[in-house]
Amino acid sequence: MDPRSTGNIMNENRERIRRERDREKNTYTSPRLALRRVLLLAEGRQFREAAAILGRLGPGVLQSVATELPMDLLVEALPHSSHLIETLLNRLISLEITPRPEISVEAVAWRLVGLLGAAAAGGGDLRARTGRLAGALAQYRPHARELLDQQRRQLDLAVQGLGTHGLTADTTGALISLHVALKNELQRHVEVYKQALHKLEELSPVTITQDPASSSHQRLLSLSLSDVERRLIDNKSLLTIVDKPALRQLPTLISSLAARVESDKAVLACVGQIKRTDANMDLSDTRPVAGVLMSFSRGCDAVLGLMTAEPPSTPAPRSTADSASDGYHSDSDEHAASETGPDRSKLVSFYAGVWARAADEALPALGALEPLRQTPHLKYKIVFSVVVLSFRAAISLRDRRLSEVKSLLGAADSSDVRPAAVTRLVSAATKMMQETAQTFPLGDAERTVVNQVLNTLREYPCLGACAPLHALVAASCRAAWMVSLHSPPLRIDTDFTPVVMNPEKHVRFSAGSDARDRRSDLIKSFVWPALMDGPRCVFRAVVLT
Repeated sequence: MDPRSTGNIMNENRERIRRERDREKNTYTSPRLALRRVLLLAEGRQFREAAAILGRLGPGVLQSVATELPMDLLVEALPHSSHLIETLLNRLISLEITPRPEISVEAVAWRLVGLLGAAAAGGGDLRARTGRLAGALAQYRPHARELLDQQRRQLDLAVQGLGTHGLTADTTGALISLHVALKNELQRHVEVYKQALHKLEELSPVTITQDPASSSHQRLLSLSLSDVERRLIDNKSLLTIVDKPALRQLPTLISSLAARVESDKAVLACVGQIKRTDANMDLSDTRPVAGVLMSFSRGCDAVLGLMTAEPPSTPAPRSTADSASDGYHSDSDEHAASETGPDRSKLVSFYAGVWARAADEALPALGALEPLRQTPHLKYKIVFSVVVLSFRAAISLRDRRLSEVKSLLGAADSSDVRPAAVTRLVSAATKMMQETAQTFPLGDAERTVVNQVLNTLREYPCLGACAPLHALVAASCRAAWMVSLHSPPLRIDTDFTPVVMNPEKHVRFSAGSDARDRRSDLIKSFVWPALMDGPRCVFRAVVLT
């Protein structure tokens, strides 16, 4: 064959292949055609094929398709459609399309909450299938994580409110129903008021006079001794009737009743949200509502854990104690990493991130509360108490879970079980908790810390509605849980007796001190405890001087 003919044939073949590739690449240059093809594949539950099409679309076509895509149908198809939604979000992020199409990220996240919450008891590979989607949601809408965390706290508070409808103590200390206590108290008030009205009718003219002339200052100064004695007897007898300790319970009972009303309103609000976002949820009149709320709370914990792939990083430490307020040890990052190892470095960074949240969010929010402005240093004590109580609650929860495992498997207080077997069991249980530390449900520990703070500071009910404080409790409990599970565990320094700053263990919180205080080395109070690795301080305590 003529070489020139062979060359022409080869050129024609190459041109034909190029045209076919260009035709395949440009098949979906029309947004309408692309959307139609994606919808057809999605309706046939061929979500990966639909995702492949989205992966080939150009920026303009993709933006138009994303705007028109019926997200409610894709949300309903979760978890099967997770790869399709994840591909859409990641493509929009990578192409830096602006403005970003309005995609109902919250609806997707809440659907994942319901799925993961229901699967928490049954297990399965649902976390693996939805983990990348949860990460994409957090990247596409960073505010989604904060909203989800707020919803989780609302669910936990609603569950906690369900337990406030128990018995209450009456004036004798006996436990009775709140309604019975209110009835008894009101009956006592009625009887006392009748006696008081009868007594008012019997008062002498000296006491009950309505004559302005007789009540003038000059007339009152002219009263005789017998008049004063008569007035004292009248007022004292009336006070004896109305001022009885038994009558002082009514405001407390009314407050308890108001709290119960608010707690039930919170429960119904949470259930209403679940009904609106998950029409398939079984919410029959006979199903315990606490189970539904706790299921969604677990789901929120699971999705929040999937959204956080790595612990928050913290800036490098500053060199001088006067300018530093992040608490890092003054050694270099490389030196600290070489001594603590990669896992411990992450734990220290995580602990530092919680302090950064406290300094940037919790302290300003507490300082803005009107009741706390009269005691400006109380906010530092609250933040300090939160982290100390979080470590106590996390360690208590860890020990309780290990005891439950041993008890469940018959290894608790049994002379028939070899110590080595118990040690292996505890080691295996601890390892499992370590591997799930980012997502392990810590609602019990968080509620314990919040309740301790609120019960100690009853005169500041505004703390119960302070969202940054609740967020700090959640972050602090998570850090305490991770730290307490490390082997050997890091610990917070509980030596709060020093009066003079030690540069190896203390750093001044300059934001809370004036210029004169910043020149002093005398410790006035602790704001954040140090983190210790054995005898070595890996995160310095933050103090006021």
